[in-house]
Amino acid sequence: MIEIKSSSNEKFKYFKGLLTKKGRDEKGEYIVEGIKCTDEAVSSNKNVTAIIVKSGMEDRFCGLSCPVYVMPEALTDRLSDTRTPQGVYAVIKKEQNDKPLKNDGAYIFCDKVADPGNLGTIIRTADAAGFDGVLLSEGCVEATSPKVVRSCMGSFFRMDIRENVQSDILDSFKNVYGGILKGDTKDYRDVDYKGGVIVVVGNESVGISEETAKKCTPVKITIYGGAESLNVAVAAGIIMYRAAEEREQIV
Repeated sequence: MIEIKSSSNEKFKYFKGLLTKKGRDEKGEYIVEGIKCTDEAVSSNKNVTAIIVKSGMEDRFCGLSCPVYVMPEALTDRLSDTRTPQGVYAVIKKEQNDKPLKNDGAYIFCDKVADPGNLGTIIRTADAAGFDGVLLSEGCVEATSPKVVRSCMGSFFRMDIRENVQSDILDSFKNVYGGILKGDTKDYRDVDYKGGVIVVVGNESVGISEETAKKCTPVKITIYGGAESLNVAVAAGIIMYRAAEEREQIV
């Protein structure tokens, strides 16, 4: 156990820096908050480089191979962006997955999705629907943002999440369906989800970019009421579960 008592401590400053995108990019690490997320990170065999706990909780994390830093609650609270901090954090090394995508796998491609809560919900739903991974285009909200990690709960550590994925990846899949309301679109229930498939969803304000849309078969979810569109995470969930149902029939 390593005790930190002051905010002027260099290690505390290091941890505080991980709360910013710049800090995460420079250091190649990110921080997750909460008992559940920390436990999931450890049990998922992620490269956890440090555990941070408030005083009185250190016994819970005895026996780990990484250092455990103990701080007064006043300091651990400064690492939190929640209203009711639990005083437990894990610092994790960023990983790059360069393995080829599964030819017969199911993936969701997020084209510039900007809201952390939406992305977290999409990741969590993809996990629940049995999808193989979540692909994020350039311009998407950062996957390791604390709000994203927290909103998708433990699914973050189970899913294959890849950032800065070029839309060219769509060319290697036969079945690519983009959620598009306008134009000549097919009902999302009337397309083939068997074999390799990618579901594409777009930015909350402008939808799927024109370049990416050209690579998709457009599909739509019927709007029965007066709303102009569905929330992107809700739409993604509806289509992913339709895909999961069809794919389950051939397993």
